[in-house]
Amino acid sequence: MSLTDEPTVTVENSNSVKRRLVGSSALMLFLELALIRWTGSNVVHLAYFSNFVLLGSFLGIGVGFLRASRNPGKPILSLMILALLVGLVLKYPVTINRSGSDLIYFTAVSIEGPPAWTVLPVIFLAVATILMGPAQIVGECFERLSRLDAYRWDLVGSLLGIGAFTALSFLYAPPVVWGVIAAGLYLWLLAPDNLIERLLVITPALALVALLAGESIAAQTLWSPYSKITWTSGMWDGHPGTQITANGVPHQSVSDANYRLQESPFYGYPYARTPANPHKDVLIVGAGSGTDAAIALRNGATRVDAVEIDPRLKGIGVQRNPDKPYGDPRVHAHINDGRAFLSSTDRKYDLIIFALPDSLTLVPGQGALRLESYLFTREAFASARDHLKPGGAFSMYNFYRERWLVDRLAGTADKVFGHAPCLDVPSAAGQLAVMTAGLTQADQACQSVWTDESFVEPTTDDRPFLYLKDASIPSLHLIVLALILAASVIVVRLFGGPFRKMRPYGDLVLLGAAFMLLETKSVTGFALLFGTTWVVNAIVFGGVLVAVLAAVEVTRRFRTPPLPVMFGILLAGLVLAWVVPNSWLLELPLPVRAVAAVTIAFLPIFAANIIFARRFTETADASTAFGANLLGAMVGGCLEYIGLATGYHFLLIVAAVLYLAAFAVMRRTALA
Repeated sequence: MSLTDEPTVTVENSNSVKRRLVGSSALMLFLELALIRWTGSNVVHLAYFSNFVLLGSFLGIGVGFLRASRNPGKPILSLMILALLVGLVLKYPVTINRSGSDLIYFTAVSIEGPPAWTVLPVIFLAVATILMGPAQIVGECFERLSRLDAYRWDLVGSLLGIGAFTALSFLYAPPVVWGVIAAGLYLWLLAPDNLIERLLVITPALALVALLAGESIAAQTLWSPYSKITWTSGMWDGHPGTQITANGVPHQSVSDANYRLQESPFYGYPYARTPANPHKDVLIVGAGSGTDAAIALRNGATRVDAVEIDPRLKGIGVQRNPDKPYGDPRVHAHINDGRAFLSSTDRKYDLIIFALPDSLTLVPGQGALRLESYLFTREAFASARDHLKPGGAFSMYNFYRERWLVDRLAGTADKVFGHAPCLDVPSAAGQLAVMTAGLTQADQACQSVWTDESFVEPTTDDRPFLYLKDASIPSLHLIVLALILAASVIVVRLFGGPFRKMRPYGDLVLLGAAFMLLETKSVTGFALLFGTTWVVNAIVFGGVLVAVLAAVEVTRRFRTPPLPVMFGILLAGLVLAWVVPNSWLLELPLPVRAVAAVTIAFLPIFAANIIFARRFTETADASTAFGANLLGAMVGGCLEYIGLATGYHFLLIVAAVLYLAAFAVMRRTALA
């Protein structure tokens, strides 16, 4: 099919196809986000490997497009597998997890539930099968509309899906609401027209809603934009208290400050190690349910800036903390990312505390970046130092599984402050450590000083992987990625047909892989510049889709430059992103920083999608071409793990190589 023989349909049928395309695209994106969010809340393995579900989604979407022209029909199996997956995960959740010593997390040391080697393959294949359904419907609509018109309405539906899930996150909606929306869209799109189809569609739809309703109305359970939070109240040594669990992992304890200091004296170490410090202005990052703020008030603070990224945790503190710190006029609560707060305030503090900052969650759609990753870099420690008053001090404490991790953090403080910090390790097992560094050495009074037992490089904003000891890709990741790619080859062949169908679209595979790396770089860059909050993440993903839609509209309405020129603009955008450091952007005022960051991030994205739109209009098989592009995006999702060894900045080089390879394939095809 060429540009002159696009599909022709009547206006009435065209509008029906467009509505169906928008609905199925919205369902596709909504399901992808909901599955990443929900499975990570019930299977701890996925709370640390959210990209695993994303890769399964890309595989399913790509294969769904390939099936559209090969095996049309109602993909009822998609809804059935979704209900079955929800039932299995609720029946056999994985509540705690511990990885090896090269890649560690602040979690428990054992798991309850099926092992990872059984859970992860099942979830990966189930997610692929689920997303295959709506993608097949989208692919069928692509066959009935002109290329760019189909792509345009697909993007509109995707934006609606992201917008709906973002709105539900803002409202703290529980999973039953997600299930009702998904079930409603399935019922509309599948449109069962006989008794057997009605039973096969309505039964799993009702089961899906019922299962999620049971989870959503469970006592003492809350859903934040990041975590499934449960709590248990009781008495401990005659003191009322509350235990909080996030995504199945014990997370926080709430009790009055006096009892907390008696039970866990380390909360008082930052004050004891800085006796000359007035402790009047205190910043607490990771304020949680308010215990640290209450302790700061008891140590003479007249102003406490309490920064907490999860509004639900702060809400539990408002209701259940017996000291009521959030009701004290001296405490100013900020729902924000800690690093973003530091980069947006000019206030100076007597004491800055990073109080057990461990989110237990990855940034959605990004395989290695946790919500708190940018708090532990050398640049973050320097930012904290720059916000101290004369005589001020910086302190942090947490439970660390390995001594090398303590050495990394204490060594980072040593390099940034110019002297070794105080190091208190009150636990006999050595898992708890408190590090306190005065602005000068005279501003700290140590019982013991950190000494470099093992040299471990500090993390940086480019490689913010605190829990990865060496600049390498862990063997666990390599094995999992190899299995994913092998399974993908088998699934594509079984459900998508012969590989020769995709042979003409090798350049689209390369474009998809490169674009995924651009998106990863944008997500991580904006997380550093503006915070890892769910709002920033939603804005970035929405912004990417808006940039893509703008590229499509420009291609539809205007004569765009030749492809070699567009590739030149794309590479120029990559060079610009390479030469402008994030450290320079962080120094800019927030409005100027936003304009500069958007320009640098979205220029190559816009150019790349002009190229894709031009190439897509020339394809003979729309659904196969688009499927090949999405499978390429899955490959790009695997390639992003290169950043574990090289840092995120190097991904621009990988993307540039892929785009140059795509250009070479296009030139060769054109010459042929």
